[in-house]
Amino acid sequence: MLVSVTRLRVRRLRDLAAFLWQTYSSNRQVMRASGFRGGRLLVDRHRTFWTLTAWEDERAMKAFRGSGAHAKVMPRLFQWCDEAAYAHWITSDPKLAEWPEAYERLVSEGRLSRVALPSVDHTAGRFPPPRVKPLIGREIDPLPYKKTAA
Repeated sequence: MLVSVTRLRVRRLRDLAAFLWQTYSSNRQVMRASGFRGGRLLVDRHRTFWTLTAWEDERAMKAFRGSGAHAKVMPRLFQWCDEAAYAHWITSDPKLAEWPEAYERLVSEGRLSRVALPSVDHTAGRFPPPRVKPLIGREIDPLPYKKTAA
């Protein structure tokens, strides 16, 4: 199983509504994505958003990433965000990682995404741990596969 964690911080309040709409659209897409095993979304302080997703394999994750609402929004993150990072890892554990492990993976193995106006922390690769108490987030479960009539 491939696990992916992302951390995005929206730079300006005026971009937040568009970002949230695209997050909603991407969330709907991921639930229907082939190979999606489950995930979590966490809303953090200072307009920071975390995702944690599990995939059957890298091919399934890349197929999702390069299609639909997610592919449409990715180029906009360059302008919207002043911090963006991600990490991927392979695991044999069928349970989805918890936020503390995802944070440790991001810090130790993460990569920075390009952003137009990076914050000082982005440039330095510093990320505060996610706020898990109180946890503001949700579980994302795959929708059951439904065969469509031809």
